Amino acid sequence: MHLLIGIVLLCCSVVTYAAPRIIGGKDAPDGKYKYQVSLRNGDFHFCGGSILNNRWILTAAHCVQGQGQESIRVVAGTNLLKGGAEQIYRSEYISYHKNFSIGTLQNDVAMIRVSKNIQFNDKVQPISLPKNEFYENGQSVKLTGWGSTILGSAAPNKLQEIDLNLYDQDKCKNEMSYVTKITISHICTKTKLGEGACHGDSGGPLVADGVQIGIVSFGQPCAAGKPDVFTRVHTFSDWIAAEQAKF
Repeated sequence: MHLLIGIVLLCCSVVTYAAPRIIGGKDAPDGKYKYQVSLRNGDFHFCGGSILNNRWILTAAHCVQGQGQESIRVVAGTNLLKGGAEQIYRSEYISYHKNFSIGTLQNDVAMIRVSKNIQFNDKVQPISLPKNEFYENGQSVKLTGWGSTILGSAAPNKLQEIDLNLYDQDKCKNEMSYVTKITISHICTKTKLGEGACHGDSGGPLVADGVQIGIVSFGQPCAAGKPDVFTRVHTFSDWIAAEQAKF
């Protein structure tokens, strides 16, 4: 886990300051978010991801950098980290954007190909990706994840959900300029103090009207009244297509 000038990539267990979940969220209804997956090393949840189709998972580059090609377990079909009726898949190919930089937090996007077809059912389905830009400031969006926010605590067993609002890009640039340059490849949310993403949520989907528009990347831990920053999925549509075309 990487701590940068008080900003944290929203993965794993690091210094934190709030309640043990997506801050301000609530338990998600069973089976509501069919595209959500948990990425694990063994039984340890470290990031989220989303199902694109029967072989591919979308997540953040900082979640997979340094991982072996067959090291990740992808768990689908349950809202529970423990005790659910889960489907488990092994990674066979992991790729992140060649221009990803842990220093600048640019191009934080990755793909995981699982070793066998994902079995779709009433609790496992793919998410749609945007075909064009359709966002507007203040638009309501949905964030889901198993993020933990207390130093040394375990992730919550139940998937959390929260409604957030998209945040003005220029304001986000100004507020996060001491961390990195916010570009068109980012999209931001900011709702109110006490609501937002935290570590363990990294790599998970930000969704608007049933379409995934963002991937959880980084923020100031946690829900501290600063923007949360996501990878803007639409700007990487060509890269996502090119990775899938390799197989």
